[in-house]
Amino acid sequence: MKNFGKAVVRLRILIVILAFVLAVPAAIGMLKTRINYDILSYLPEDIDTMKGQQIMLDEYGKGGFALVVVEGMEDKDVAALKSKFEKVDTVSEVLWYDSIADISIPKEVLPQDIYEVFNSKDGNSTMMAVFFDKATSADESLEAVVEMRKIAGKQCYINGMTAIVEDIKDLTMKETTAYVGIAVLLTSIILAVTMDSLLIPVFFMLSVGLAILYNLGTNIFLGQISFITQALTAVLQLAVTIDYSIFLWHSYKEQKERFADKYEAMAEAISLTISSVVSSSVTTVAGFLALCFMSYTLGLDMGIVMAKGVIIGVICCVTILPSMILVFDRLLEKTIHRDIIPSMDKAADFIVKHHAAFVVLFIALLIPGIYGQTHTDVYYNLTDTLPADLNSVLANTKLQEEFDISSTHIILCKSDMKRKDVVKMTDEMNEVDGVNMTMAFDTLIGSSIPEEAVPESISGLLKEGEWQLMLVGSDYKVASPEVNAQVDKLIDILKKYDDTGMVIGEAAATKDLISITKRDFTVVNTVSIAAIFVIIMIALRSFSLPIILVAVIEFAITVNMAVPCFTHTKIPFIASVVIGTIQLGATVDYAILMTTRYKQERVSGKDKTEAVTIALATSMKSIMVSALGFFASTFGVGLYSSVDMISQLCTLMSRGALISMVTVICALPSMLLLFDKVIINSTIGMKDTARRESGYSKPALNS
Repeated sequence: MKNFGKAVVRLRILIVILAFVLAVPAAIGMLKTRINYDILSYLPEDIDTMKGQQIMLDEYGKGGFALVVVEGMEDKDVAALKSKFEKVDTVSEVLWYDSIADISIPKEVLPQDIYEVFNSKDGNSTMMAVFFDKATSADESLEAVVEMRKIAGKQCYINGMTAIVEDIKDLTMKETTAYVGIAVLLTSIILAVTMDSLLIPVFFMLSVGLAILYNLGTNIFLGQISFITQALTAVLQLAVTIDYSIFLWHSYKEQKERFADKYEAMAEAISLTISSVVSSSVTTVAGFLALCFMSYTLGLDMGIVMAKGVIIGVICCVTILPSMILVFDRLLEKTIHRDIIPSMDKAADFIVKHHAAFVVLFIALLIPGIYGQTHTDVYYNLTDTLPADLNSVLANTKLQEEFDISSTHIILCKSDMKRKDVVKMTDEMNEVDGVNMTMAFDTLIGSSIPEEAVPESISGLLKEGEWQLMLVGSDYKVASPEVNAQVDKLIDILKKYDDTGMVIGEAAATKDLISITKRDFTVVNTVSIAAIFVIIMIALRSFSLPIILVAVIEFAITVNMAVPCFTHTKIPFIASVVIGTIQLGATVDYAILMTTRYKQERVSGKDKTEAVTIALATSMKSIMVSALGFFASTFGVGLYSSVDMISQLCTLMSRGALISMVTVICALPSMLLLFDKVIINSTIGMKDTARRESGYSKPALNS
């Protein structure tokens, strides 16, 4: 590694120039990477809800759909609006009551069930269904919603997953740049206070910033990434890789005291940094890669991007950052100031002296922690957490208040089903608790009109080829226990008449999301714990230490995830799956740092109390700076973001960093003291320590 360090030093100017040149294609790649704002599109392709959506798109020519509520508009104006909607690119069909009957016929004389489908209880509003010929979250469908809103004006409200996705897209596009700015500002303040140079945070931010840009730019090879990944990549990558920059700077300062030549000092610092940072980053990469084992492929999306970001961060830390430090070394020297953080010796002595009290305290916290973690409320419905003034949220409210529709199911069944069976099936569905509307081709045209007499322009709305489509309106909200039970009953009824039929739509897909992510939670946690256990076991050459270190961080995760229960805060479903593995992978390094020093001191002959005290005193500052950097990178975004899913994820990560910091500083020393004998006897290279303490020494050989 020393030769690599010398090469970086020799090519420092070229590296700095190349770093900024590469930023150009990276920026182009970032701008050209498609962002997916539909969280339901990451469900497995082999489940009925996803297969049904693909059938609708491939064979029926319909992807997303929206319900449009029109207020206070004359029928002729509504008909004109419908015609305008039909001319919008990507709009496949628009279904309103003039699709069934001429608008010259008064709505009041229509059959009651047809009237109630299209009109509100007070008669002031009407509703139409709009179908798109592209997928729910396709760019063309989103553009169609934007165009429809321009056409419709303030009297119309567009509901549906496509409209929700478009609103989320607008929100996150406005805020993403601010996320980066907030994270950089707060992290820079922490670094300026905790580091010994006022200017070095600038170069840290430049190096990490370029690494983030390269990571986002190379996402173009993935085709697309989720909006959650896009929004969190910069914040998370800054949070977990800033430590590497801090280590390089500290190492360089130490080597300058050993070597008169700054270039030789930097070459040595790079060599030491590679050895330390690579082993440190492995646990973080493992934590992110564990997300790839999720069936819900948003985890794969986030896992690949973040693991890639950590690797790129390490590369930039040992190439770009040292090159910039050497180029601007004189300027940095002028901003050096006295270390502000005091010695941690007294704090370490206090913690070690009272280690028994800390053991009792953490055991006492474990019980409410487990209770809180298992009783934290989780939400799956994004609409409930979006700002109330968004058009899609207002539309949802209008549908609930004026049409008693909180969610809409789509039924796909064979088009050759007998009319009497369709009517019988829809009658059964109408009897299901919470169902307030069913709309099918056969129920709309009535029993007296032969199907052959119906114009193709009308029959094509709800029947096409081998399939026919029905809409079912529900009183129940998406992701509620009531709607999930309702979907099960609708499936049971449907299967009696068509065993190939499917219930699809947002509520059915969200029901699948709930069951899939519950399984994913177990899988991801098992994989991340197992992977990090093996990594620590190899790194520390011990069987007991991985158990202790993982247990300490898992305790911190339990406390972090319990807080929402006691603060009566609902967290997004994805948080319960990803936070544990991110917090474990990113903060177990705090424990590894202290434990490595403890091992060194014990092997060198120190007794357990002295070894733990030295390890704690020497590592406490590094742990605090690292945790505060992680906290600063995520806390501000958590406060600022109006997208609750992003806000909650950042809040959990920032709080998790602080809880891990406190747990490692206060609980780990107690664990090391308590299990010292077990550690010595189960760790390679430490058994000589046990022999010395038992009074055994190898007899000297006679000369």
